[in-house]
Amino acid sequence: MEELYSDVPEEILLKSPPEIGKRNDHIEIESIIDSKLSKKVRLIFTGGGMADHYIPPLVDELASRQEFYTSYTPYQPEFSQGVLQALFEYQSLMAELLGMDVVNASLYDFGSALGEAGRFSIRVTRRKKIVIASNVHPERKLVLRTYLDPVGAEIIEAPMDEARGTVDLGGLEKLVDDSVAMVYIELPNFYGILEERAEDIINIAHSKGALAAIGIDPILAAIIRPPGDLGADLVIGEGQHLGSPMSFGGPSLGIFAVRMDMRLVRQLPGRLIGMTKSFDGQRGYCMVLQTREQHIRREEATSNITTSSSLMAIRAAIYLALLGPGGLRKLAEKILYNTAYLKERISKIKGFKIPFTGINFKELAVSSSIPWERINSKLLSNGILGGFVVSGLFPEMDRGKNIALFSTTEKHGKAEIDMLVDLMGEVGE
Repeated sequence: MEELYSDVPEEILLKSPPEIGKRNDHIEIESIIDSKLSKKVRLIFTGGGMADHYIPPLVDELASRQEFYTSYTPYQPEFSQGVLQALFEYQSLMAELLGMDVVNASLYDFGSALGEAGRFSIRVTRRKKIVIASNVHPERKLVLRTYLDPVGAEIIEAPMDEARGTVDLGGLEKLVDDSVAMVYIELPNFYGILEERAEDIINIAHSKGALAAIGIDPILAAIIRPPGDLGADLVIGEGQHLGSPMSFGGPSLGIFAVRMDMRLVRQLPGRLIGMTKSFDGQRGYCMVLQTREQHIRREEATSNITTSSSLMAIRAAIYLALLGPGGLRKLAEKILYNTAYLKERISKIKGFKIPFTGINFKELAVSSSIPWERINSKLLSNGILGGFVVSGLFPEMDRGKNIALFSTTEKHGKAEIDMLVDLMGEVGE
């Protein structure tokens, strides 16, 4: 090292590291830089599906390698081993996280995954009735109806417990009979509430021969019993939370996983990457069960998904590998604590209340006696994107409660949450 700097005058060389303050992690450094740049929006608390998660710089660095960034469908495995291996790792990591056996790579987003799940269940059971919880995200309901309309399937919504915000188990049980192909719930649901009796709902579906499907925030799976352990046949979800930016709504990543049953695996939509060995014993990767795909079976294909969201899946694999089981659990715990703290603080402000008593994760429904336009305007003038006003797009989900959805992630510290709540309190005074 001395040789390297030998031409630098001795008197200006530092003898010890400069005093530049305490060490900061990446999140803190980005927060400091953002505050210096005086951005109009510094904090995002808007709920409704997408979430403002922290993305480690290494995710962008690795995912932007040209081998991943410019790749197309890896039909020729001899040219695509890197991409195929990365997708195989994604499938393996996601299967472990969800407690499932087989994961595809991949679908477009959460909505398309639900649409495919509906068609999938009809093919597997040869039934044409789908029961979904009424507290499922309304945008995903619309996509499901679009997918199922051409096959003449019937969609029935199970009632909600108006006090807790969860599925009414008795009402659900009355709707599930021998003609139902799939029963579907979400963890958390549209209002951010966890279905505490998910295992009972799965058992109700199985008692009538229907498939039990769960839509999940994959980060939540790090701290609850994974859906596979609960007995789910099919698990879908939104992969944007795993290392991809919100990007004004996309591109995103649709997760689709099933248990090991060839009756299910053969009907799986999208790509499936397998590991094999070459003639000389070298490990290799290739696309398997391609008879399901559009380019071989044409109109007989299980799905038209062939382009998929491979780059987003690779980003998710990098993100999961970086955090590992311990890191992912800490992340989920931080979000759970943040949600509980936000819920407690807001419930004490005059003019605001929490309309449902269930357990929340990441998303929180808040009712207000004050117009949300006033509240969100106040927040925006202070650099904060406020709640998503439900009645603006989905009046049927508002139920007369004047609800806005807030979301909190690991990017929010106690000071940021306190600032949000204090500003909301000022409007209510």
